[in-house]
Amino acid sequence: MFPSSSPLSSDYLREHIRESIHDLKPFELVMRDVTGSENGYLFLNVKKGNDEIIEMHDQLYRGILKSILFREVTYIPHMTVGRLKNKQDFHNALIGAEKFHFEFSTIVNEITVEIIDQNQKSNLNFTVSLEG
Repeated sequence: MFPSSSPLSSDYLREHIRESIHDLKPFELVMRDVTGSENGYLFLNVKKGNDEIIEMHDQLYRGILKSILFREVTYIPHMTVGRLKNKQDFHNALIGAEKFHFEFSTIVNEITVEIIDQNQKSNLNFTVSLEG
């Protein structure tokens, strides 16, 4: 999900997530190949697990989170691995990524919610397990 400011308490958000994903099961996630996106972003692409991530995304943005759904960009599952503001650096990174032939796989069995503080440090807030 996109970062957002929310007045919701952690307990209220945790309960929403539990209810939203109650029927989702753990799934395999496979990622490989780096591509570029607008504004100099580099993405590691989802090769397996795409449908499950989209379903999770859609479930989470119902109810109390519906109002914060970012509709300006179509949601495409990915992992952001970098952002380069200089166009030449971005172009060079994409050329270099052609040689990057690693594949990453895991089983997704939980959702973690984090709080990003004023120093951009990520702090674990809570975790909700997928049924399994």
